[in-house]
Amino acid sequence: MLLVLLSEGFPGMERELLQLLSDDLPVLERESVVSLLKYFRSQSSRLHYSERLFLGRSIGSGLIEGTCKHLVGRRLKQTGACWRVERANRIAVLCSTIYSELWRKAWEIP
Repeated sequence: MLLVLLSEGFPGMERELLQLLSDDLPVLERESVVSLLKYFRSQSSRLHYSERLFLGRSIGSGLIEGTCKHLVGRRLKQTGACWRVERANRIAVLCSTIYSELWRKAWEIP
């Protein structure tokens, strides 16, 4: 199924899941497939993996998570630093906002 999702996107996944439903599945498995199909349909606008791969773009969050870990970690691990979770979360938001397109927007007064 993963290969179908990566190569054909949502239409391929939908086809495969509908094929599963046409088989004689036990009730619990059938309910699971119906639930999965419902979820994928609600997320279909986000499942353009094949197009992203074709364009050479990333499809995972690992790059983003690694960057955040490095940028925020560098700030939090300074010599002598001692953080409370609430304050560390605030620093994480600031660090991630600095490197995004949201820095100016973050400072707008509502």
